[in-house]
Amino acid sequence: MSKKITILVLLMVFILSSGFGCKATDKATQEASKPITLTYWRVFDDSDAFDEIIAKYKALHPSITINYRKLRLDEYESELLNALAEDRGPDIFSIQNTWIKKYQSKLAPMPATITMVYPVTTGTVQKQTTYQAKTTNSISIKEIKDNFVDVVSHDVILDDGKVYGLPLYVDTLAMYYNKDLFNNAGISKVPEYWNKEFLQDVNKLTKQDTKNTITQSGAALGGSSNINRYSDILATLMMQSGATMMSDDGQVSFNNAATTASSTSSYGPGADALRFYADFADPTKESYSWNKDLPNSLDMFMSGNLAIMFSYAYDLPTIKAQAPKLNFSIAKFPQIEGNPPTNINFANYWVEVVSKKSSSTDAAWDFVQFITKEENAKLYLEKTKRPTALRSLVDTQKTDDEIGVFADQVLTAKSWYQGKDVKAAEDAIAEMINNALTVSSDKIQDVVNTAAAKVQQTIY
Repeated sequence: MSKKITILVLLMVFILSSGFGCKATDKATQEASKPITLTYWRVFDDSDAFDEIIAKYKALHPSITINYRKLRLDEYESELLNALAEDRGPDIFSIQNTWIKKYQSKLAPMPATITMVYPVTTGTVQKQTTYQAKTTNSISIKEIKDNFVDVVSHDVILDDGKVYGLPLYVDTLAMYYNKDLFNNAGISKVPEYWNKEFLQDVNKLTKQDTKNTITQSGAALGGSSNINRYSDILATLMMQSGATMMSDDGQVSFNNAATTASSTSSYGPGADALRFYADFADPTKESYSWNKDLPNSLDMFMSGNLAIMFSYAYDLPTIKAQAPKLNFSIAKFPQIEGNPPTNINFANYWVEVVSKKSSSTDAAWDFVQFITKEENAKLYLEKTKRPTALRSLVDTQKTDDEIGVFADQVLTAKSWYQGKDVKAAEDAIAEMINNALTVSSDKIQDVVNTAAAKVQQTIY
């Protein structure tokens, strides 16, 4: 019996002295290896969109646990702000790309370097796992500009030169159209430009009854509250017309850079775009196809009574689920014919950010950079069917039957900062649209200037 005990003791001494099993290399690494739990809040996507990515991250960092929580959109921002104020907020969360400046004081910018602990396994017969701390550089600003589509660097790199978030995708505004309505109207080609052909097509596609009530609309344009993302549609038209929504020094004008909100001497590109847009809700115009009494644009499109609707890829699942027999397709957002030097589209997306109150900002930022790398972002995009934010995946997605159009537009997509109160800014734009329908053409610039001044109040 004593020989057996002696052998067991010697065996234990051998195992401990040889390092077989797991061990930390030093006290600093042991400290860094302590368990960390990161909470991650988002909207829209269920946890299964991240299960595989989180499992890959856990394999690299066994001591880190990611707790994912999906919230409803209508409760998200109020719950987020309350949680952050009460120090029970998430370490990582998503915000809309136009919210970044609004949330800047609550965010931890990306650090230049990050120190993380990684397991290192050596040996063949006798496996030995040790833990080593490694310090790596974060993605650089040049790499962000090179790897992501242009709108990303415009949105996530703020005036202090720091990076405040990274996205998993970038959605773009496109044209949904009802193929049956186009076929019945004898229209074989989807309009590419905001030209006479587009106006003629809308006229052919719009039907009214004997009481002049619109029973079938050619296009959801000209209105505000009953048109999904009316402010994005009009902003894109303004930018295509040459308007600068907000100058580099933070001045809102909705016109070219030389036109200020207080000026009434010029009839700028923003006013031109507004007049064009509003004409679709003017009964005296040939393009008349919309009014405030019609249903919401998405509902009307799904009912089969709207020929053209402008929206994002995120509406695809809703349309397929609620209108499975609808014969529709998607085309690129129209451009201004002969408008140099490039097309202009509109971006709408969410950005993954890190809370300043997180006790593990390095780990949180490491996770954000991990999930937005190509190989991991690709897993997310395949599950969620969203357009990519990465240049390297654009060509691959262009051929996708569902999201190819949206992905094809990400390279020319733009956005603009709408201030700290996005709802107030959108309300000002809605008021501008409604007022444009009640004034003469010579007053349209005044309407634009008034709206720009109201949005300016939300900027700082």
